[in-house]
Amino acid sequence: MGETRRRFDPEFRAGAVRIVRETGKSIAQVARDLGINAGTLANWVQMDRLAREQDTGSDGDLAESEREELARLRRQKAEWAKERAELEMERDVLKRSVVLWVKEATGR
Repeated sequence: MGETRRRFDPEFRAGAVRIVRETGKSIAQVARDLGINAGTLANWVQMDRLAREQDTGSDGDLAESEREELARLRRQKAEWAKERAELEMERDVLKRSVVLWVKEATGR
């Protein structure tokens, strides 16, 4: 038997996207907090980003050098986001290791 799809009203979608945009939290974290699928929220964020670019005429009024700089900054931001995610994962692993080490040392 098939699953029924949950429907989200436009206000909920807009609020979820706004949380991602304004708080700097990851899509996965916001999705977890709201109890929705991260892929669904990622789609909403992407649609919002595309709509914003069309509304503002993104890149249309920029000089070539500005477009190049914007592209460079976007690449750098993506690299930093990836590095941040890796560092957070390493931090979490170290936290768990310390907890296990303390439990072993105290004999719990």
